[in-house]
Amino acid sequence: MSVIPNLDFSAWSSGSDQSRQEFVAALGKAYTDIGFVTIKNHGFDEQTQSLLYAQVASFFALESKLKRQYEIAGLAGQRGYTSFGKEHAKGMSAADLKEFWQVGQPNPAYSSPEYHDNVAVHELPTFSPAFKTAYEALEAIGLEMLKAIAIFLKLDEDYFQDWVPGGNSILRGIHYPPITMDPGDSVRAGQHEDINLITLLMGASAEGLEVLNKKGEWVGITAIPGSLVVNVGDMLQRLTNGMLKSTTHRVVNPPKEKWGTSRYSIPFFLHPVGKMPLNTLPMSVTAERPKAFDDITAGDYLEERLIEIGLKK
Repeated sequence: MSVIPNLDFSAWSSGSDQSRQEFVAALGKAYTDIGFVTIKNHGFDEQTQSLLYAQVASFFALESKLKRQYEIAGLAGQRGYTSFGKEHAKGMSAADLKEFWQVGQPNPAYSSPEYHDNVAVHELPTFSPAFKTAYEALEAIGLEMLKAIAIFLKLDEDYFQDWVPGGNSILRGIHYPPITMDPGDSVRAGQHEDINLITLLMGASAEGLEVLNKKGEWVGITAIPGSLVVNVGDMLQRLTNGMLKSTTHRVVNPPKEKWGTSRYSIPFFLHPVGKMPLNTLPMSVTAERPKAFDDITAGDYLEERLIEIGLKK
């Protein structure tokens, strides 16, 4: 944990000009170094988190046949249920040991085929409202984080506001079931980088998340009570020409004596609208750091990555 800074979000959200500047500097240092921070005093309340985890656990406790009724063909897992073993990390053939549920934008920025309706679980009447409440709260925190990031990049504070509100963000409830036989090469989540701009993760129910540092060492991250983990995704890395780091991370299997336990995790993947250009910011291209990424829109990049991880054919 010594390499993952814990920042006070209130220094940004309600602090003085000086404290806001200090927050931006600390955030920028962390994101150019390891790509991860944890934040406290963010305003995402414990009751919302606890309710959502309870709803997620209730859904995944349903019979497999019933859960599969909510798996919708043609959506590449972007809404509703995705059954066990469907997703794998980019470049890996072994499937991740997980099943998940995804909720998308309740307030789309515009009418477009890139948005899909969210799926209600008829057996759990408070399931969808719990997701919507958490989604909107996390989206608001993420937008504030992007303002601080914009200032660090010497952009207008509202640079991302034209592209992100009403975007394609996803709130994902993940269940890593008990391991009942030798998993072989499969792990709960193979080493990967996130696709989106930034990811906000509320406390997972068990250990297992690890980050690869600059020395090639895997560093375990256990959520600090009351804090959110916030990391850089590939879209932001592309935009900044690698100045901000989308760091490789994974979820490892527990020790064999704990194979019989489930793990739950609920990340919020903050995406812009599909038409946002991810073209490299001119200020991030230097003689020491030449342009490393081709121009592409966020929508086309998402499509490309969904194919790479096995969710889309």
